[in-house]
Amino acid sequence: MTAASPPSPLLNNRPRRRAWLFSTFVTAALVAALAATLIWPIVLAVGKGFIDEGRPSLYWLRSVMTSPEYLGYMWNSIVLAAAATSLSILIAVPLAMIRANCRFPGQGVLGMLLLVPLILPPFVGAMSTERFLSQDGVLNAILMRLGLLDVSSRNPDWLQRGSFAAVCVLQALHLFPIMYLNVSAALANIDPAYAQAARNLGASRRRAFFRVTLPLMRPGLFAGGTIVFIWALTDIGTPLIVGYRQLLPVQIFQRLMMAKAGAETYAMVTVMLGGAVVLYVMGKFVFGRSLRAESSKASVAHEASRLGPCAAAGAWVLFGGVTVLAVLPHVGVVLRAVSGRWIGTILPSDYTLAHLKEVLASPQSYNAIINSLRYASTSTAIDLAIGGVAAWLIIRTKARGRGLLDSLSMLPLAVPGMILAAGYLAVTAKGTWLESIGPRANPFVILVVAYSVRRLPFVVRGISAGLQQVPLSLEEAAHNLGSSRAGAAMRITIPLISASVIAAAVLTFSFAMLEVSDSLMLAQLQNDYPITKEIYQQAHAGTPDSLNRAAAMGLYAMALLGGTIAVAAALLGRKLGAIFRV
Repeated sequence: MTAASPPSPLLNNRPRRRAWLFSTFVTAALVAALAATLIWPIVLAVGKGFIDEGRPSLYWLRSVMTSPEYLGYMWNSIVLAAAATSLSILIAVPLAMIRANCRFPGQGVLGMLLLVPLILPPFVGAMSTERFLSQDGVLNAILMRLGLLDVSSRNPDWLQRGSFAAVCVLQALHLFPIMYLNVSAALANIDPAYAQAARNLGASRRRAFFRVTLPLMRPGLFAGGTIVFIWALTDIGTPLIVGYRQLLPVQIFQRLMMAKAGAETYAMVTVMLGGAVVLYVMGKFVFGRSLRAESSKASVAHEASRLGPCAAAGAWVLFGGVTVLAVLPHVGVVLRAVSGRWIGTILPSDYTLAHLKEVLASPQSYNAIINSLRYASTSTAIDLAIGGVAAWLIIRTKARGRGLLDSLSMLPLAVPGMILAAGYLAVTAKGTWLESIGPRANPFVILVVAYSVRRLPFVVRGISAGLQQVPLSLEEAAHNLGSSRAGAAMRITIPLISASVIAAAVLTFSFAMLEVSDSLMLAQLQNDYPITKEIYQQAHAGTPDSLNRAAAMGLYAMALLGGTIAVAAALLGRKLGAIFRV
């Protein structure tokens, strides 16, 4: 009798091979979907900049790149973004270092308060800050009350309306929490043994920081810096409200809104996109690469020093001072929203809830809120479905192409919103086969797609962070006990990552509610305005009542986003910073 031949390895691995083929097919489908909704619009917009009189040409690109006027706009944009990023780093790094290495009463509360700037679009904050720092604002009223300002003299304009500095400071005060979250996450991943070894070898605290800690936290620093730089580089809301228009993004926006979107405008879009992509690549693959030491597990416990009364008071002054400056725009929004009369006084002389009620009673404002709820809820559901599957494929499978899927799902963080919106304008332009879902027809679909693409990284990173915390052995044990892979995922993995899923969902929904660039550019008819476009329109109406209505809508938006960020921070803790990483 001959011995039975061993079973074929191919037969033994057939279920695993089927699973691999299926995951690879789904990966390819998601890559194709992202290519259609992200890459294709951008390529179409860029392609319009290379057409001259119906023929391919570099004329308009050369024209933009050699024009002193446009180069001046671009230079202003780069310098502004660099200044806002540098100021954000100067604010965030000391706060993150104190938070990581020191313990003092109220530390948790102060850390949460530092996230407050994220709950308000910067252009809304700029609108309210003017009430504090303008010539007839609150600061001058305080100085007059204290006798430090001559009543008969011309009041100084502290905001410097229309100035570079005003935009830079407002952007930095809004964006430094992103840097703070990334630096805090980077510090939490550094093995304290390295700094202790440097101290044992005679290095001072300062030398140990610059020679050991700073290089190890470089990936987090550049990840946050890249996001802040790109965000500041392409922000259009704050410069428009402040009145500083010598920036390339503002020039592109104005041309697109005034139906002057010719080849020259799209050549300007190409220049902006090129700069953003270069920064993304540098932040992710050059400066943001993790060092071997950073990824290692801690070999000793991190011992944070408890501050004495004087040092704790100093920490409170530092955290409190930054928080006060950062929440000043929010205070202005609240006061303006409930003010009945506020002229020449430090605080409103009369308070009312009429503006808050008027927003809900006005068909125009109420419709904008309902529109935002429709756009944001639909896009969040799409992001949860696509982002959840993408995160599973990236973390849990060996599917071919999952690296490309990861890069594409993170690419929206590098592509400025206004450039993506310009791509959708090109896709739905008059005469194209998608004209019926364009900004002046029925933009629901294109707005939902834009919101979904822009916020997809939040879901992918949030759910990926949860999956990385759940050992694969738990699923394998359930599978060995007879459960199907789908059953193991539903009964074990998904309940364990539910906190990450909820946190990603609430962040995605809230940031979609307050999306600025896509809302300003893709909603061009009154009935389609989301809340941010309606706030922008009311702020530009120029009357006290319209400003009060804009502030009232801003207050509702603050309440929504503040609650959702608090929930996300409670669920994710220090992992919240990973959502804002490239």
